[in-house]
Amino acid sequence: MYQFEKTDKRLLAEQVEEELMNYILQEPVAVGQKLPNEFDLAEKFGVGRSTIREAVKALASKGIVEVRRGAGTYVVSTSTVENDPLGLSRLDDKYQLALELFDVRLMLEPEIAAIAAERADERELLELEQLCNEVEQLYRSGVDHIPKDIEFHTCIAKCSKNRVVEMLVPIINSAVTTFANLTHRMLMQETIETHRAIVDAIAAHDSVGARCAMVMHLTYNRQRLIRQRREQRAGAEKKH
Repeated sequence: MYQFEKTDKRLLAEQVEEELMNYILQEPVAVGQKLPNEFDLAEKFGVGRSTIREAVKALASKGIVEVRRGAGTYVVSTSTVENDPLGLSRLDDKYQLALELFDVRLMLEPEIAAIAAERADERELLELEQLCNEVEQLYRSGVDHIPKDIEFHTCIAKCSKNRVVEMLVPIINSAVTTFANLTHRMLMQETIETHRAIVDAIAAHDSVGARCAMVMHLTYNRQRLIRQRREQRAGAEKKH
């Protein structure tokens, strides 16, 4: 049973909203899946159904859940405000969103990698190498590698030692998550090899190599996405 400070109804709803978000992430309740009904959630969190309704309404306003009349409440995104400050996850056409995010990534990340190659210190290089290894291990083991993949790209941004670049990281995180949700681990070997090429170039302080390796990494992903979108459309046309 959850324990909350029940001193203020508004604050209580905020606490339940936070714990409900944690429940979605930790259970986990995947995008497209239905949450337990109001009664069950009220029992789980030890609060009234009105408080659950307030918490669900708050998450709905942030694009995390969607209340479907007569059908229940469904998770439509697991991106928190911190990871999706622009609300990109609310856009319906995920393939178009992913392609537009790749446009932005291709503008930004090759140059970020090049700057990282010039400025990364030994401690940061060790962290980047470790994250690269961990992503590979998780990928090969069939375990969810996306959070660690996000850490990897975040580390590259931090290596640039540019505070504005670091503030752009949530956009990159949204792009990584959107792509992964669409392609479902289809580029394991390409991801592993291009991640390694990026790390090797940054470690060698080779800014041109880092830039090229990042372009290659993003291009592989973008081409896979375009191919998959084309296949999906062809399949839909056959059905009709």
